[in-house]
Amino acid sequence: MRARSDLSDAAIRAGLEAAEAHGQAMFDAVERAGLIRAGKTEKEIDDEIFILAKKDFSVGIHWHKRIVRTGANTVSIYSEDPPLRTLAPDDTVFLDFGPVFANSNTQWEADLGRSYVLGDDAEKKRLVADLARLFDVVKAHYDMTPDITGEQLYAYAQKVAADAGWVFGGTIAGHIVGEFPHAQLIPGREEHRITAGNSKRMRDPDAHGKARNWILEIHLVDKTKSWGGFYERLL
Repeated sequence: MRARSDLSDAAIRAGLEAAEAHGQAMFDAVERAGLIRAGKTEKEIDDEIFILAKKDFSVGIHWHKRIVRTGANTVSIYSEDPPLRTLAPDDTVFLDFGPVFANSNTQWEADLGRSYVLGDDAEKKRLVADLARLFDVVKAHYDMTPDITGEQLYAYAQKVAADAGWVFGGTIAGHIVGEFPHAQLIPGREEHRITAGNSKRMRDPDAHGKARNWILEIHLVDKTKSWGGFYERLL
């Protein structure tokens, strides 16, 4: 398998973008297959998505644990493992997957999250619509602020969530993605996260002089902290 360090920054970015496009197509296939339905458990949906990903997209490896969360579980962050729930007819649901795709003898990680509404609750529909909208708002701020740090972008994500009437549910607003994406989970490595305490400029290169690529996460929760939604993709 080809080492990522042998590739140019542009080639690495192109590989990650191609993996994300494949991941988006996988999510589209999940929707077309109607896998997200009331009456099914989170595990049942996870198992069905794993089968679909392997059968239709040749994905047998996921670089982080697969997550399907519904109802009260949509408030939980990645590191938590709430009790499994069955989807109710009026729930919000989110999926968070890290499929690995092979391309040109290199494995590329995608990291994607999408949310859905079961039923016709207007406020829940507004939250799900705000996920992608606020992603674009936060990304635009990042694009316009060359020297922004991880803690500054996290604070901005919290602000735009509050301005829209939501609570920002995540303790981070994203992380690096690359050859060793699990590195962001090491305690004390705040520079790998978009979070409080990361005073490092996000556009600074890594220890090998390579550009760092980021995943931006938007986790919104209603003010009662009883339900929410999640959205993520490349920044």
